[in-house]
Amino acid sequence: MRGTPFVLKRELFFGPSSAPCTPPPFGTLTALSLRTRQILWSVPLGTSEGLDRIGIHIPPDIPGAINLGGPITTASNLVFIGAALDRYVRAFDIRTGRELWKFALRAGGKATPMTYLGADGRQYVVIAAGGDGKAWGWSDEIVAFALPRSAR
Repeated sequence: MRGTPFVLKRELFFGPSSAPCTPPPFGTLTALSLRTRQILWSVPLGTSEGLDRIGIHIPPDIPGAINLGGPITTASNLVFIGAALDRYVRAFDIRTGRELWKFALRAGGKATPMTYLGADGRQYVVIAAGGDGKAWGWSDEIVAFALPRSAR
């Protein structure tokens, strides 16, 4: 192909206090009905925990965080997501948006999780974590979680 290559660059805009230039919550997880095109529920996603390490200063009581990834849903009506700049991967109830579980990774999970059925018959959820050594001081890793057998 001829021509100049297109380069996509993502920049976040911050105000004088080092907080994002959008009103809170700074990140949400939102469920939409494809049938009715209505929002079913929306919850703040992420926290400001650890962001001061990379120069982003948001009071801890402000909900949500900047998100850089997407969710995956399972047949057992669970939604798994990392995405937020904090270092947690979370599971939500697909019907209500209630957070059911979270796990602190050693680095941010700014990737869409994957799932697979293991040779042992269990379902696993996997997420890539890393890319932010300045914030957490840890290198990249892949983390897998085995779902309870009853969750399938």
